Amino acid sequence: MSNENENNTQLSISGKKIFFLYPTAPIQNQVITELIQQEYEAYIAKDHTRLLRALKNYPDSIIYINIDDKMPEAEWEKWILNISKSYPNVKLGVFSASNNEDLKIKYINKLKVSCGFFSLKVDMSKSIENILEILVVLNAKGRRKYLRATAERESNTSMNMPFNGEFINSSVRDISVVGLSCIFEHDPGLRKNQLYKDIQIRLQSLLIKVDAVVFGSRQDMGQLAYVFLFTQRIDPEVRVKIRKYIQNNLQAKMDNEIN
Repeated sequence: MSNENENNTQLSISGKKIFFLYPTAPIQNQVITELIQQEYEAYIAKDHTRLLRALKNYPDSIIYINIDDKMPEAEWEKWILNISKSYPNVKLGVFSASNNEDLKIKYINKLKVSCGFFSLKVDMSKSIENILEILVVLNAKGRRKYLRATAERESNTSMNMPFNGEFINSSVRDISVVGLSCIFEHDPGLRKNQLYKDIQIRLQSLLIKVDAVVFGSRQDMGQLAYVFLFTQRIDPEVRVKIRKYIQNNLQAKMDNEIN
């Protein structure tokens, strides 16, 4: 298999990264937050130069640009043309407070912005609805169903659970809204399919409580990692908190490249 085919296969599995360049507060608080809750991998980008350089690692990305910020409109036109020339598989969308119909036509017809031209003056809920429809068409999730954050280097991310009349602690390796993997200092010998209640998970400053079933175990860099699946009784608010943690976790890692 060629490198190109291998890259395409990997992208279809992991999905596409969605960057919002110079987003306004409503875009951050409403659009990006909703995309994360819908399990899309969305990021805030605050440096167009660094984002352009980073695209060599993410050549199948989607970028929504606030063209009202940082550069004159003519400079944004050049930047978009550069993207289209250098990374033809990157898809672009635009946000602007302008109601100029000629401007909208230029971006869609001349600059080939295929992911929409959205007004910053309208209700963001409508924009969210349209963006979600576009992301479905672009298969932005790929075959990945749930966003997952790795946490093995975070000292304040841990799990505490009742076991044989006492509480035992573990370090969380990764987490999604459906489950997590963790490593105990001493292997407690947990049984597959065993249900454990009142599990407390600390995710940085967040503290959540769940019930979970032992799905199995695996070797993780020479250590035994247990995999837990959360039960269907998980509080919807807990899912919201987990997704918020995942968003912050992924953004912090991506910041090293794009901000």
